[in-house]
Order: sequence, then C-alpha cells, then structure tokens
Amino acid sequence: MDEPYKNPNLPVKSSTAREGRENQRYNSETGARIVAGCICMNETKDKIIMISSSKHKDRWILPKGGNELDETELETAVRETWEEAGVEGIIIKKLPVVLDSRGSKAPVIKGEFNPDIATPKSEFHFFELQVDKLSTEWPEMKKRQRRWCTYSEAKHELIKSKRPELVDALDSCSIVKDVEGVY
Repeated sequence: MDEPYKNPNLPVKSSTAREGRENQRYNSETGARIVAGCICMNETKDKIIMISSSKHKDRWILPKGGNELDETELETAVRETWEEAGVEGIIIKKLPVVLDSRGSKAPVIKGEFNPDIATPKSEFHFFELQVDKLSTEWPEMKKRQRRWCTYSEAKHELIKSKRPELVDALDSCSIVKDVEGVY
C-alpha cells in the first residue's frame, strides 16, 4: 500500500466556503487555471464520493476548486473537499495532472499566451483520499448533495455531466474498476 501523503500544514476546517477568483493561481507558462480536488474512496476502494454540481443539481462531479495564491495544491484539494463534500480523510497519493478537454465550454484563460500552442483552460491536480469521516454539517451542505458511487456509476455520471477530464482523473485512481453497467 502507498505511504500516506504527509503534510503538517493542512488547513483548518472552515464553517464557510471561500468564494471569488481574485486569488486564483494560473500556470505561468500556459495560462491554465490550477484546480485541485480529491477522489474520496472508502477503505475497500470500491466506492467514491460524488457531489452534485452547484450550477446543475442533476449533474454529479468530483469535489474540486481553484488553487489560491496562499495554498499548495494539496491544501486546496483538502479545503475544497471539506467545503463541497464534508469529507475528511487521509491523503494516500497525488494523481497525475489532468488537462481540461472541454473546448469552448471550459473556463476562459487570462493573460496573453502563444496562440500556436494548444492551451488547456484548466489543469486538474487530484489526490486520492481514504475517507475517515463524513460530517453531517459542512460549508456547502445546502448547495450540494453527496453520494457513494461505484466506478461504473461514477463514470456514467461524469460522462452524463460532459466532464471527460474528470473521467480521466477517475481512471487514474486506484478504485476497483467494476465493469458491469459501464455506459
């Protein structure tokens, strides 16, 4: 088993969610917005937590959000997971970076960058988290629902939500990949 990702500077749980993009971090080379989150698995690694989108209540996604200037990607991932899903746990490992692949639906990049280079609008930094606690109260509990999903259920929901970059993140984690019912 992988050694847990150790970081003594994890953020204190807040009762309110951070909002706004004035402190967002962008990749200095590509202009892509840096986003971080967690793929939250149960101990047997056969289910993950998914949350409802705050904009589209019938769409299910992974907890994640913009990396801010005063945080590491790990701190952002843990904070966003707490704010959006009320999940706490142990970070097991960092997953490979996933680039946004939503085309014109992706967030707009800021700044001026080389137009000859295909620039991702966002880059996603996900961490694998083993769920230790599901809180009954968390900052965005009135905006979002959460639920446990198998790999095939999660993949189906992410495809339905038109989030191929989140499918890539899901595929990179160590969840047990059940194949029944994969859509």
